[in-house]
Amino acid sequence: MDFDTWLVYLIAALGLSLSPGPNGLLALTHGALHGRRRTLFTIFGGSVGFIVIIALSMFGIGALLKTSLVWLAVLKWLGGAYLVWLGLQVWRAPAIGVELQDAAAPRQGWSLFRQGALSAMTNPKGILFFAAFLPQFIDPARGLFVQFVVMAGTFAAIEVLTEFVIASTAHRIRPWLKRVGRRFNQVCGGIFVAIGAALPLRG
Repeated sequence: MDFDTWLVYLIAALGLSLSPGPNGLLALTHGALHGRRRTLFTIFGGSVGFIVIIALSMFGIGALLKTSLVWLAVLKWLGGAYLVWLGLQVWRAPAIGVELQDAAAPRQGWSLFRQGALSAMTNPKGILFFAAFLPQFIDPARGLFVQFVVMAGTFAAIEVLTEFVIASTAHRIRPWLKRVGRRFNQVCGGIFVAIGAALPLRG
Protein backbone atom coordinates (compact mmCIF):
# COMPACT_ATOMS: atom_id res chain seq x y z
CA MET A 1 0.00 0.00 0.00
CA ASP A 2 1.36 3.43 -0.96
CA PHE A 3 2.04 5.74 1.95
CA ASP A 4 -0.37 8.45 0.72
CA THR A 5 -3.16 5.87 0.33
CA TRP A 6 -2.44 4.53 3.81
CA LEU A 7 -2.50 8.06 5.22
CA VAL A 8 -5.95 8.73 3.72
CA TYR A 9 -7.09 5.37 5.10
CA LEU A 10 -5.69 6.26 8.53
CA ILE A 11 -7.62 9.55 8.61
CA ALA A 12 -10.83 7.87 7.40
CA ALA A 13 -10.46 5.04 9.94
CA LEU A 14 -9.93 7.57 12.72
CA GLY A 15 -13.13 9.35 11.68
CA LEU A 16 -14.98 6.04 11.78
CA SER A 17 -13.65 5.18 15.24
CA LEU A 18 -14.68 8.56 16.63
CA SER A 19 -18.16 8.47 15.12
CA PRO A 20 -21.16 7.25 17.16
CA GLY A 21 -21.49 3.48 17.07
CA PRO A 22 -22.30 0.43 19.20
CA ASN A 23 -18.70 -0.32 20.21
CA GLY A 24 -17.87 3.25 21.14
CA LEU A 25 -21.04 3.40 23.20
CA LEU A 26 -20.15 0.07 24.82
CA ALA A 27 -16.67 1.35 25.72
CA LEU A 28 -18.24 4.49 27.16
CA THR A 29 -20.74 2.51 29.25
CA HIS A 30 -18.28 -0.12 30.44
CA GLY A 31 -15.70 2.55 31.23
CA ALA A 32 -18.17 4.26 33.54
CA LEU A 33 -19.40 0.99 35.09
CA HIS A 34 -16.26 -1.13 35.36
CA GLY A 35 -13.31 1.24 34.98
CA ARG A 36 -10.85 1.60 32.13
CA ARG A 37 -8.67 -1.41 32.96
CA ARG A 38 -11.49 -3.95 32.84
CA THR A 39 -12.95 -2.22 29.80
CA LEU A 40 -9.79 -3.23 27.92
CA PHE A 41 -11.40 -6.69 27.62
CA THR A 42 -14.38 -5.07 25.87
CA ILE A 43 -12.12 -3.01 23.63
CA PHE A 44 -9.91 -5.90 22.56
CA GLY A 45 -12.98 -8.03 21.91
CA GLY A 46 -14.39 -5.34 19.64
CA SER A 47 -11.08 -5.06 17.77
CA VAL A 48 -11.03 -8.81 17.14
CA GLY A 49 -14.60 -8.57 15.87
CA PHE A 50 -13.67 -5.78 13.48
CA ILE A 51 -10.68 -7.76 12.18
CA VAL A 52 -13.02 -10.65 11.38
CA ILE A 53 -15.39 -8.33 9.50
CA ILE A 54 -12.51 -6.74 7.59
CA ALA A 55 -11.22 -10.21 6.62
CA LEU A 56 -14.65 -11.33 5.40
CA SER A 57 -15.12 -8.09 3.46
CA MET A 58 -11.67 -7.97 1.86
CA PHE A 59 -11.44 -11.60 0.82
CA GLY A 60 -15.00 -11.54 -0.46
CA ILE A 61 -14.07 -8.50 -2.52
CA GLY A 62 -10.90 -10.30 -3.61
CA ALA A 63 -12.96 -13.19 -4.95
CA LEU A 64 -14.97 -10.74 -7.05
CA LEU A 65 -11.79 -9.11 -8.37
CA LYS A 66 -10.61 -12.48 -9.68
CA THR A 67 -13.74 -12.50 -11.84
CA SER A 68 -13.33 -8.98 -13.22
CA LEU A 69 -11.67 -5.70 -12.22
CA VAL A 70 -14.88 -3.97 -13.31
CA TRP A 71 -16.33 -5.12 -9.97
CA LEU A 72 -13.85 -2.91 -8.11
CA ALA A 73 -15.11 0.19 -9.92
CA VAL A 74 -18.73 -0.85 -9.29
CA LEU A 75 -18.01 -1.46 -5.59
CA LYS A 76 -16.25 1.89 -5.28
CA TRP A 77 -19.24 3.83 -6.64
CA LEU A 78 -21.83 1.80 -4.74
CA GLY A 79 -19.70 2.12 -1.61
CA GLY A 80 -19.33 5.85 -2.08
CA ALA A 81 -23.10 6.23 -2.42
CA TYR A 82 -23.63 4.16 0.73
CA LEU A 83 -21.13 6.27 2.69
CA VAL A 84 -22.93 9.46 1.64
CA TRP A 85 -26.26 7.95 2.72
CA LEU A 86 -24.74 6.81 6.01
CA GLY A 87 -23.30 10.28 6.59
CA LEU A 88 -26.74 11.84 6.15
CA GLN A 89 -28.19 9.35 8.67
CA VAL A 90 -25.48 10.17 11.22
CA TRP A 91 -26.00 13.92 10.59
CA ARG A 92 -29.70 13.63 11.45
CA ALA A 93 -29.24 11.25 14.40
CA PRO A 94 -30.09 12.55 17.90
CA ALA A 95 -27.39 12.96 20.51
CA ILE A 96 -26.31 9.76 22.24
CA GLY A 97 -27.66 9.38 25.73
CA VAL A 98 -26.22 6.93 28.26
CA GLU A 99 -28.14 6.20 31.42
CA LEU A 100 -26.21 4.17 33.99
CA GLN A 101 -27.22 2.31 37.11
CA ASP A 102 -25.70 3.44 40.40
CA ALA A 103 -23.78 0.18 40.76
CA ALA A 104 -22.85 -2.65 38.47
CA ALA A 105 -22.16 -6.27 39.33
CA PRO A 106 -18.56 -7.36 38.65
CA ARG A 107 -18.10 -8.96 35.22
CA GLN A 108 -15.56 -11.56 34.15
CA GLY A 109 -13.01 -10.44 31.57
CA TRP A 110 -14.13 -13.11 29.10
CA SER A 111 -17.73 -11.89 29.38
CA LEU A 112 -16.65 -8.32 28.54
CA PHE A 113 -14.43 -9.55 25.68
CA ARG A 114 -17.28 -11.60 24.22
CA GLN A 115 -19.70 -8.69 24.42
CA GLY A 116 -17.27 -6.40 22.62
CA ALA A 117 -16.60 -8.96 19.87
CA LEU A 118 -20.29 -9.76 19.34
CA SER A 119 -21.16 -6.06 19.27
CA ALA A 120 -18.75 -5.59 16.37
CA MET A 121 -19.50 -8.77 14.43
CA THR A 122 -23.31 -8.70 14.68
CA ASN A 123 -23.79 -5.07 13.74
CA PRO A 124 -25.17 -5.15 10.16
CA LYS A 125 -24.29 -1.49 9.64
CA GLY A 126 -20.66 -2.28 10.41
CA ILE A 127 -20.60 -5.11 7.88
CA LEU A 128 -22.15 -2.88 5.21
CA PHE A 129 -19.79 -0.06 6.09
CA PHE A 130 -16.62 -2.11 5.59
CA ALA A 131 -17.98 -3.61 2.37
CA ALA A 132 -18.41 -0.02 1.14
CA PHE A 133 -15.29 1.45 2.75
CA LEU A 134 -12.51 -1.02 1.93
CA PRO A 135 -12.79 -1.13 -1.89
CA GLN A 136 -11.81 2.55 -1.96
CA PHE A 137 -8.30 1.56 -0.81
CA ILE A 138 -7.68 -1.86 -2.38
CA ASP A 139 -4.98 -2.00 -5.05
CA PRO A 140 -5.74 -5.01 -7.28
CA ALA A 141 -2.14 -5.02 -8.54
CA ARG A 142 -0.79 -5.83 -5.06
CA GLY A 143 -1.14 -8.80 -2.75
CA LEU A 144 -4.47 -8.84 -0.94
CA PHE A 145 -3.17 -10.51 2.22
CA VAL A 146 -0.54 -7.83 2.88
CA GLN A 147 -3.15 -5.12 2.30
CA PHE A 148 -5.45 -6.91 4.74
CA VAL A 149 -2.72 -7.01 7.40
CA VAL A 150 -2.03 -3.29 6.97
CA MET A 151 -5.69 -2.22 6.91
CA ALA A 152 -6.87 -4.52 9.70
CA GLY A 153 -3.84 -3.74 11.88
CA THR A 154 -4.23 0.01 11.37
CA PHE A 155 -7.93 -0.02 12.14
CA ALA A 156 -7.54 -2.28 15.18
CA ALA A 157 -4.81 -0.04 16.62
CA ILE A 158 -6.91 3.09 16.12
CA GLU A 159 -9.97 1.40 17.59
CA VAL A 160 -8.10 0.28 20.71
CA LEU A 161 -6.60 3.73 21.23
CA THR A 162 -9.79 5.75 20.71
CA GLU A 163 -12.01 3.43 22.75
CA PHE A 164 -9.48 3.35 25.59
CA VAL A 165 -9.55 7.16 25.66
CA ILE A 166 -13.35 7.06 25.66
CA ALA A 167 -13.41 4.50 28.51
CA SER A 168 -10.81 6.45 30.50
CA THR A 169 -12.76 9.70 30.30
CA ALA A 170 -16.27 8.20 30.38
CA HIS A 171 -17.53 10.31 33.30
CA ARG A 172 -16.49 13.52 31.56
CA ILE A 173 -17.59 12.51 28.05
CA ARG A 174 -21.15 11.57 29.03
CA PRO A 175 -22.26 15.09 30.06
CA TRP A 176 -20.33 16.57 27.13
CA LEU A 177 -22.22 14.34 24.67
CA LYS A 178 -25.51 15.50 26.15
CA ARG A 179 -24.53 19.13 25.51
CA VAL A 180 -22.93 18.94 22.07
CA GLY A 181 -23.78 15.42 20.87
CA ARG A 182 -25.99 16.66 18.06
CA ARG A 183 -23.25 18.93 16.71
CA PHE A 184 -20.73 16.09 17.07
CA ASN A 185 -22.97 13.81 14.99
CA GLN A 186 -23.19 16.48 12.30
CA VAL A 187 -19.40 16.72 12.11
CA CYS A 188 -19.04 12.92 11.84
CA GLY A 189 -21.84 12.76 9.27
CA GLY A 190 -20.15 15.48 7.22
CA ILE A 191 -16.91 13.48 7.24
CA PHE A 192 -18.70 10.39 5.91
CA VAL A 193 -20.41 12.41 3.16
CA ALA A 194 -17.06 13.92 2.13
CA ILE A 195 -15.38 10.49 2.10
CA GLY A 196 -18.22 8.92 0.11
CA ALA A 197 -18.19 11.73 -2.46
CA ALA A 198 -14.41 12.03 -2.86
CA LEU A 199 -12.92 8.54 -2.64
CA PRO A 200 -14.57 6.95 -5.73
CA LEU A 201 -13.06 9.78 -7.80
CA ARG A 202 -9.51 8.88 -6.78
CA GLY A 203 -7.45 7.17 -9.41
